[in-house]
Amino acid sequence: MPPARKLNICGPTLRKIRTSMGLSQAELAARCQRAAWDVSRDIIARIEGQRRWVGDVELVHLAEVLQVDVRDLLRK
Repeated sequence: MPPARKLNICGPTLRKIRTSMGLSQAELAARCQRAAWDVSRDIIARIEGQRRWVGDVELVHLAEVLQVDVRDLLRK
């Protein structure tokens, strides 16, 4: 079976930023929820694993919650 198609490019970078901040996936999801984005730990895991497409509005939410520039999430 061929490898699954990657649905985003921000996942691995999101994982690096999150772990460098000492946050678990659940903690990041909780921060996103407090910032009015209804997201679960499972969704964060799927984004980081590149198994979920990420919209531009979601990138902005992630950047705001992590206090990084949106471009930082798009760097490989």
